[in-house]
Amino acid sequence: MGKKSFATTEELNLELVDPGTIRIDCSGAYIGNDYLLRNTEKDVDTDSSDSSKIDNGTKGKSSSVSTTGGLTDPSSSSSSSEDSDSDHTNSRSPSIHSLNGPVEDIDLTKNITLPQHNSEIIHISVDIGGTLTKLVYFTKNSHKDTSKSGGKLHFKDFQTEHFQSQVLKFMIKLIHKSFDKNLPPITYIMATGGGANKFHKLMTKTFQKHKLPMKVIAKDEMECLIRGLDWFITKIPNEIFIYDLEEHTTKFIPNPYTANQDIYPYLLVNIGSGVSMIKVTGPGPHGFERIGGSSLGGGTLWGLLSLLTEAKDYNEMLEMASRGDNENIDLLVGDIYGSNYNKIGLKSNHIASSFAKVFKKLRFHNDENKELTPLEKLNQFKPEDIARSLLYSVSNNIGQIAYLQALRFKLQRIYFGGSYISGHKQTIHTLSYAVNFWSNGDMKSYFLRHEGYLGSVGAFIMGPDSNGCISEETNAS
Repeated sequence: MGKKSFATTEELNLELVDPGTIRIDCSGAYIGNDYLLRNTEKDVDTDSSDSSKIDNGTKGKSSSVSTTGGLTDPSSSSSSSEDSDSDHTNSRSPSIHSLNGPVEDIDLTKNITLPQHNSEIIHISVDIGGTLTKLVYFTKNSHKDTSKSGGKLHFKDFQTEHFQSQVLKFMIKLIHKSFDKNLPPITYIMATGGGANKFHKLMTKTFQKHKLPMKVIAKDEMECLIRGLDWFITKIPNEIFIYDLEEHTTKFIPNPYTANQDIYPYLLVNIGSGVSMIKVTGPGPHGFERIGGSSLGGGTLWGLLSLLTEAKDYNEMLEMASRGDNENIDLLVGDIYGSNYNKIGLKSNHIASSFAKVFKKLRFHNDENKELTPLEKLNQFKPEDIARSLLYSVSNNIGQIAYLQALRFKLQRIYFGGSYISGHKQTIHTLSYAVNFWSNGDMKSYFLRHEGYLGSVGAFIMGPDSNGCISEETNAS
């Protein structure tokens, strides 16, 4: 059957491009670095199972992980034979894989290979948050051997403040690259997040300026989050993981869940600039409800550390926290009682009051006759210690609120998503520890390798015409 060829933007007409129904074939799907989950022998080094003392194992080295998955600029080749991971063998072991290697060596947000997906995709998706913008797009594998088909999902993030200069520029490059004599080009932008409405007019005008007859379709933010998470849970092997507090290892779940009783109900704690907590009881637009949240989230951490340290971006802040010692900032149980308070289950190195030692040091250890300037006060503390203390303060607060919401609605599973986590081991440990401590081990915390892309993936799988996609992609039965 013949297809319309598009040589230039002037020839492109949206009426000639059928948005169709998006059905992504996930057969044999894998994340490109899954081989790293096997044949590793090194142990993850941690100092203690307590959230106030967790260490990244190597001083001076960041335990944060890139959220761009090694993505190259669209002006370069979007797919190569080396990216095909042709030697990959998909593990189908029923057990949970243990990652026994330095977290620094693992890129937790790698491109997802879809070896059996051959349908045409004519859209890209973008989740525009208050701090970060997350973009997802698909490229077909470029192999001369037609037996090697399929393609890849790519993931890239930007700071939202650079939306016009970077995000739109990147999308326009992707659109221009999609013009092919044999394939229909990208003609739809699936937008979600708070910026989907805020930047709608700007996107439309920019595409018109470049003579690109794009159609921007806004999707509900909460629905996209849930659809994205459900897709990861039910379709992608080794996407979901837990942090074992006893073994200090990250353990991946190799096989996607397929039965509803293994999936629902759950609580999604999505940590972006702020925090949203969503109760999910089943698939579809009527299976979820936002039950709470917090204004103290990633934006809080980023903003305060921008004021208190010289860190220039979020990854630098996380790296700084990995080298700090919060005992120089926080008042611990041992500082008050001299030892553990076993009667109420508190260890001596549990945090009793965040930042309380700052007040004590400034109040009682300085010359009362000398008035210090704010800068002089700040210089008495290491920025690494401040970063670590603030990271624990925000993370512990989120973990406790998540536990209380899960307790309120009798939920045993808590999924943590959002770019705040960024594959950072200290954050993952602190959230896991808080939930485990307050629930006495009755609740379990789950994390994702693509934790920051739930909304953009949800918008992507819904597609321009999501009527058929809803049941296709989110029904786990």
